[in-house]
Amino acid sequence: MLDLKSTTIMAIRSLKINRMRSMLTSLGIIIGVSAVIIMLAVGTGASKRIAKDMESMGSNLLMIRSASATSGGVRMGFGTKPSLTLKDAEAIETNTRGVMAVAPYSSGTYQLTYGNQNWSTTVGGTTASYLFIRNYEIMSGRNFIPEDLKNNTKVAIIGNTVATELFGDMDPLNKTMRVGGVPFKIIGTLKVKGQSGMGMDQDDLVFIPITTAQKKVFGTDFPGTVKMINVKAQNDQIITTTYDDIAELLRTRHHIGKNQEDDFEIRNLAEMQETIKSSARTMSILLGAIASVSLLVGGIGIMNIMLVSVTERTKEIGIRMAIGAKASDIRIQFLIESFLLSVIGGIIGVTIGVLGAKSIQLFSDMSISITSFSIFLSLGFSGAIGVLFGYYPAYKASLLNPIDALRYE
Repeated sequence: MLDLKSTTIMAIRSLKINRMRSMLTSLGIIIGVSAVIIMLAVGTGASKRIAKDMESMGSNLLMIRSASATSGGVRMGFGTKPSLTLKDAEAIETNTRGVMAVAPYSSGTYQLTYGNQNWSTTVGGTTASYLFIRNYEIMSGRNFIPEDLKNNTKVAIIGNTVATELFGDMDPLNKTMRVGGVPFKIIGTLKVKGQSGMGMDQDDLVFIPITTAQKKVFGTDFPGTVKMINVKAQNDQIITTTYDDIAELLRTRHHIGKNQEDDFEIRNLAEMQETIKSSARTMSILLGAIASVSLLVGGIGIMNIMLVSVTERTKEIGIRMAIGAKASDIRIQFLIESFLLSVIGGIIGVTIGVLGAKSIQLFSDMSISITSFSIFLSLGFSGAIGVLFGYYPAYKASLLNPIDALRYE
């Protein structure tokens, strides 16, 4: 009967006798495991950061932009032809299926002033629904109310960056700043959102009522037009239906014939977000797969060293067989040695990998995420590598003829 305990003890003693060789044998596994941990940490961190950025943009979004204007044969890009109106936004909200919220939006860059302070930023004209659609939250004060839009009230909601640059440590609520020379009372401040994945400051902005923006700030030759309409669908199952309904409604309202080109563009941000997330997941898997190659190289190193060990210990194997050890005992001993080399290397590799990932996070702005899954996966894979690549040397050792082994010099 196989005495697993004594066989394991003998395997450990054999590894201790050749400490330096055992350490060098495990080096490939150490490098492989640490590489897997770091690569998966970087990939998972990037995926989570992208997911967070997507959530900050809002979910189940459709973005409708006006068409491209043409000047002298040059197309100016979407949003340059005034084809969308406030009435379109109202029609979408009441006449399409699956709509949760609708917000028209137009923007421009303007100089803000308060006292002797000034700041240039994006000023967006919109409605109260826009904050809900794009996941902005009021930190203090209030959102727009219907009376603000109806009466073209000169009120504003500002982001944290604007509040800091214009007011410093003062509370900006109820203070009056100028937007392009027009006085606006600050009725609300927004919670911090931070930078987007593209590096854009999501707190450097001002919101004002869309009607006020059109009549008192932006100015337009086409009253009632907007650059964009944002739509939030009820869920991701109905968003395609909502998309089709909006396209049909706008074609009807804009009197677009069957074979005529649309004067608007609808972008499904939900599809874009899912595509980006899928790409990030694929990249994370790819990084882990590339790092896993190091583990395979480490496994080959273990097999080579174990084959050398079998040759060097041929006489020892012969003595063990002569005193009653079975072929299975010899095979198990070498498998245990190989397994221990891999697991010890795996544990050291995990430690180095975690420290390496933390160092990357400490000395760079990269987002790192170390998961227990990646740790257990690396350890399990390293153990499997030890058994897989240690089997052939163990099998070769168990086939030795005791008499030939004892005569080996």
